[in-house]
Amino acid sequence: MAQSEWMQDPGWKFLRQSDEEKLQEQATRKFDNKTHTWIPDPEEGFLIAAIAVDETDSLSVTLPNGTQKKYTRDQCQEINPAKFEKTEDMSNLTMLNEASVLHNLRQRYRNMMIYTYSGLFCVFVNPYKMLPIYTDSVAKMYVNRRRSEMPPHLFAVADEAFRNMISEHENQSMLITGESGAGKTENTKKVISYFAMIGAGGQAVGGGGQASEIDTKKKSENSLENQIVQANPAIEAFGNGATVRNYNSSRFGKFIRIHFDKRGKLVGGDIEHYLLEKSRVIKQAPGERSYHIFYQMMTQKKLRDRFSLTDNIRDYNFVSQAEITVPCMDDKEEFKATNTAFDVMGFSDFEKDELYKTCAAIMFMGNMKFKQKPRDEQAEIDGMDAPEKAARLLGVNVDLFIHALCAPKIKVGNEWVTKAQNVQQVDWGVGALSKAIYARVFTWLINRCNETLTGHLEDAAHYIGVLDIAGFEIFNRNSFEQLWINFVNEKLQQFFNHHMFVLEQEEYRREGIEWTFIDFGLDLQACIELIEKPLGIISMLDEECIVPKATDMTYVDKLTNQHLGKHPNFVKAKPPKGKEAHAHFAIVHYAGTVRYNAEQWLDKNKDPLNDSAVACLKAGGNPEALVCKIWSDYMTDVDREAAAARGKTETGGKKKGKSASFMTVSTMYRESLNSLMTMLHTTHPHFIRCIIPNEKKTSGLIEAPLVLNQLTCNGVLEGIRICRKGFPNRMCYDEFRYRYAILAADEANDKDTKVASIKMLDKMLKTQLLIADHFRSGATKVFFRAGVLARLEEARDEAIAKFILYFQAAIRARLALDDYASKIQQIDAAGIIQENVRSWVVVRKWPWFRLYAKLKPLLKGMKSNAEIEALEKRCKEIEAAHKIEEETRKRLEDELRAKKEECADTQAALDRERAAIERRNKEIEELNASLRKEQEKLEEADKKQKDLEKQRERERKEAEEKERKLGAELEQEKNRAQAEAEVYKEKLKTAEEAAQKGERTRKAQEKELTDMANQLEAARQKNDRQENERNKLAEQLEKAENEAIVERKQRDEMQKANKKLEAQLRAMKEQMELMQKDRSNSDVDLKRRDEEISILKSKALSDANLIAKLQSTLRALIARIEELEEDLDAQSRARNRIEKHRNELQAQLDSINEQCTEAKGQLTAQVHLNNTRATEMAELHREIERKSLTHEAYVADLCSMQYLTISQLRNLSQQAATIENEASQLLDIRRAQTLGGALTRDNTVTIYDENGSHL
Repeated sequence: MAQSEWMQDPGWKFLRQSDEEKLQEQATRKFDNKTHTWIPDPEEGFLIAAIAVDETDSLSVTLPNGTQKKYTRDQCQEINPAKFEKTEDMSNLTMLNEASVLHNLRQRYRNMMIYTYSGLFCVFVNPYKMLPIYTDSVAKMYVNRRRSEMPPHLFAVADEAFRNMISEHENQSMLITGESGAGKTENTKKVISYFAMIGAGGQAVGGGGQASEIDTKKKSENSLENQIVQANPAIEAFGNGATVRNYNSSRFGKFIRIHFDKRGKLVGGDIEHYLLEKSRVIKQAPGERSYHIFYQMMTQKKLRDRFSLTDNIRDYNFVSQAEITVPCMDDKEEFKATNTAFDVMGFSDFEKDELYKTCAAIMFMGNMKFKQKPRDEQAEIDGMDAPEKAARLLGVNVDLFIHALCAPKIKVGNEWVTKAQNVQQVDWGVGALSKAIYARVFTWLINRCNETLTGHLEDAAHYIGVLDIAGFEIFNRNSFEQLWINFVNEKLQQFFNHHMFVLEQEEYRREGIEWTFIDFGLDLQACIELIEKPLGIISMLDEECIVPKATDMTYVDKLTNQHLGKHPNFVKAKPPKGKEAHAHFAIVHYAGTVRYNAEQWLDKNKDPLNDSAVACLKAGGNPEALVCKIWSDYMTDVDREAAAARGKTETGGKKKGKSASFMTVSTMYRESLNSLMTMLHTTHPHFIRCIIPNEKKTSGLIEAPLVLNQLTCNGVLEGIRICRKGFPNRMCYDEFRYRYAILAADEANDKDTKVASIKMLDKMLKTQLLIADHFRSGATKVFFRAGVLARLEEARDEAIAKFILYFQAAIRARLALDDYASKIQQIDAAGIIQENVRSWVVVRKWPWFRLYAKLKPLLKGMKSNAEIEALEKRCKEIEAAHKIEEETRKRLEDELRAKKEECADTQAALDRERAAIERRNKEIEELNASLRKEQEKLEEADKKQKDLEKQRERERKEAEEKERKLGAELEQEKNRAQAEAEVYKEKLKTAEEAAQKGERTRKAQEKELTDMANQLEAARQKNDRQENERNKLAEQLEKAENEAIVERKQRDEMQKANKKLEAQLRAMKEQMELMQKDRSNSDVDLKRRDEEISILKSKALSDANLIAKLQSTLRALIARIEELEEDLDAQSRARNRIEKHRNELQAQLDSINEQCTEAKGQLTAQVHLNNTRATEMAELHREIERKSLTHEAYVADLCSMQYLTISQLRNLSQQAATIENEASQLLDIRRAQTLGGALTRDNTVTIYDENGSHL
């Protein structure tokens, strides 16, 4: 799982998509395997077309542009399910085909996810821009992480190699291949930097905290890890050039070995190189440039002045045949980087000057002009300026040098003859000599770098090798160089095939799957044997090089007669198409059929050199000069003749001249290739394949034909072909049951995932969803053949679709029923409303209903006193509850105060524990420091012990040698003395016999005898002295042995002390772990208590706020009740006054009626008076009626006011109940008792007729 801090890294989005983006893309994909298919396209590689008509052997499809076309099924390729979109490992694709691989790479490259796995391969697509995925923060992510845990990356492969080396104690190798411009060199730099950073820590990446070991630190310039990193710029200046595809293309292959000790610490490195492109020194194709060092030198005025170079590089033919500048590359800055790299690598100023001087000499050699002598086949020099400058820089005599070039001496039999050469031959000789000088300078440079990188190789336990070599090449014109590059890649591909399926079949065996072993490396054996075996292409080329008057065409004829029609991999070249050059034959490689042009193959294979010119260079004045050093191992005919004259045999030297057939270029290449393959077979390999996305160097653009060609040449598609033979898709039982349980739900219920998965597979077999040959059940995984998972995905999608359809149908049914019920209720409601309206229309003018409508508010108003009493009772209850809440609040405050005190005590205790832990940590650090010091002392003592043992061994050997010599001398002296004694005895006898001849003769003999006795005594004394010296040496040896015994005892004591310290350290670590555990528990407890305190605080605060709110609300309610009571009293008084006034008016009306009755008799007599009084009476009646109406309206207004007041009281009562409920819920003390029906009122109106029955 990705950690959160990783996802914040700016480089993470270029490594892996988020799950949300992935699901969104999968959901928006508009094609699948049922309705669409891949069809071939010359420009896009493959297009997605919709299937219009599915026939038996063909498909009619609709292209993206709307046109319809018919394709056979073999031309169409299946599409993978959406879950495999932008998959990180293409070997997991259930449809393993070219279209799916290309589509996956294209989609990932559009998002700049440039690394993708394909089984054992890690495929890299050049982004043509800088991405933040090589930073130290990204490198930390991959340290000590399994490859399956992390997104694809070069660092993941590198870290896997490092961990394998440490854990399995096996050498590792990383094979980085690809075409020029694909990014091989840059990846090599990054992986070397990664190893240098890890190895600098001195410990294996085996623990969880090891990620800190690769933190960026400023290293000293002369540190070994920095030298390993800086070796690249130094070598690239001499080995890299500009090509059409790549401005910094490595024109050689290299195998960089980085050595580590048993603990994983970097101890040294070395470099081996292969197949240097020497022809680039003297010839460049259009759009290309020679090696960078020539152009870097021309930016330095000091070098130009010192070597007599001009300002214009166009003045030098060898290096100005095409481009002289490179975009985005500053040669002046590059020279500074090269010079700095030389300084870091420990090159002296003399060595650097010699390198630059030799390069300048090659530039001048390119300007040497020759002309033909009149009427002669002999060439002569045309201008001495360039030869003189070249000879001065090479340190040779110019006249001898020119003579060696124009008229070299060759040995014919036992005689030396001068060979006349024409201009073309001399030009060829100068070019060959220039190439040879540069190649040997490059070899010397590699060896010199190896001297610096040696470090402490005696401590090396294992190494990781990084192979950076050109990939398979198919050009318009393929020559001798392409044959060897393709042959190397053929061998590497065979190595990969063998390794890949060996690992595959080992996993099958580990999982317990029956499988017949297949060696896929044998698939390429026929092509390899065609090239390297006897009577093969290389063997016949070497033979042809020693045949007199042999030509390239005779070689082609022999090849054709030997192999055409007899070997399946040797075919006749097809006629050229477009820009393709003429070819003489073709070879069927694993990556395709390559047409080869055999022109100049014999010359390139022989690589002839002018022995006289080489001898002239070897005879230079300064033996320390670089030119002399690089030719020191070359044996010319003169050297061999001189060695023969001295009676020496030719050993160790490279045979040239007439012995060229035994050391041709092919022979040297074959030896180095065999050495490389032998080395690789002793390592565990890891494969990086680099891809050029387009020829325009444009970021984000994929040219499908170019990428497909490289996938073929790099062996990615070959690896996929091998995967199809076995079971490429595999899933753990847990994952299988989780994903496909919907296809066998009952069987997936078993607790054991393996048993459940096997039951699921059995059911799929019964339902014919699977065939027995399509899968295998292993110990931990289920293995599937290619394409099976796609069918399972389709079945799973169908099952999910059925379930979703059923679910949607149920939801739609529920929604429809709810809608139906709602409409029924609406219909019923309309009928009820209509019925009520009709009833109201009937009774609205009925007097009794009108009377009821007027009296009902008055009836309700009579109950206001009861409501007020209920409110007072409610207020008392609220006050009592408030008192209880106040007491609870005080109690909680006391508890909070106690908790705070307890928390303070806990905090103090925690502080004391932290201080104790800090003291313990300091003690542990001090113990660690002392332990490190003891370890350093122990290591120093071990080193001294080893040095002392070596010295003692050396002294012992010297003493033994000296004793042996002394013994031999003594023996010789003794023998010589005995011989002299015998002689003297003979002389004495003779002298005794001749004593009679004279006294003088006797005295002389006596004197001689005395002298001889003295000499014998001196010899004895000398023997005694030598014996004494021998005894002294024996005493010294014994003393040294005693000292060694004492030191060994001291070493044992130190080891015991070290073990004791380690035990103490372990005990301290255990104590520290216990303290840390207690500390973590205390932290958890403290955090829990803090949370409780914060909850209590917030609760108390909310309680206080609620109580204050309730108090204010209660006061407002009481005030409002008082106001309402006053209003009610005023209304009652007003109603009484109105009632009294009405009674008075009614009394007046009654009295008037009585007066009218009494006056009837009088009115009969007085008509006029009666009319007048009638009129007054009518007016009086109208006035009474008006007053009565006014009085009724006033009474109705009072009743409505009373009703509104009672409604407000009811609302206030409801608010009080709501507040009480909220208070009871927040405090959790008690739930309010349910209010009685006093506060609720039935609003139903019941109408009665005159008889009391319902209307």
